Amino acid sequence: MRLFHFSDNPRIKTFVPRCVFTPTERPVGREWLNGPLVWAIDEPHQPMYLFPRECPRILLWPTPQTTKQDLEKYWDGRTCRMIAHVESAWLDRLRTAIIYRYELADESFEELDDAGMWVSRTPVEPITIVRLDDLPAQLEAQNVELRVVESLVPLRSMWNTSLHASGIRLRNSRDWKPPPRGHQLGK
Repeated sequence: MRLFHFSDNPRIKTFVPRCVFTPTERPVGREWLNGPLVWAIDEPHQPMYLFPRECPRILLWPTPQTTKQDLEKYWDGRTCRMIAHVESAWLDRLRTAIIYRYELADESFEELDDAGMWVSRTPVEPITIVRLDDLPAQLEAQNVELRVVESLVPLRSMWNTSLHASGIRLRNSRDWKPPPRGHQLGK
């Protein structure tokens, strides 16, 4: 298994566990996920991070639990494995950004069973670093369809479908408001 961390910094020698920038409500017993950790993503889910760091985005993909009705309605015969949505205000930054993909040894990581996310409680040194530019082409190479929208807000309802929906950096999205405490994101 391959694990990666994406950054706009090309000079990281050691990833040191850090607390999340914006703590979120966690299930009982998982509060430690707001504590000091090194975060990584597995290879199949790496397209979620082929974006400038602060770029808000929503990625969708079918799962074994996706219903035939949702597949027909939202996937409409597509052969891509994911659809990535970004706001038009971020398109130029997406096209011109340079990011770095660090590969990390998996020995100290534990899986979160959440969209390919892994965490380590100890420092991790990278194995390799790869410079990535032309991020739309990187997404295409990963069989991800890029959709540019004016606002991500209309996609809020995707969390009420049987597709997997991952929203990243939504606080930076135009007009996005977090749901009331205790409510699911899409409702």
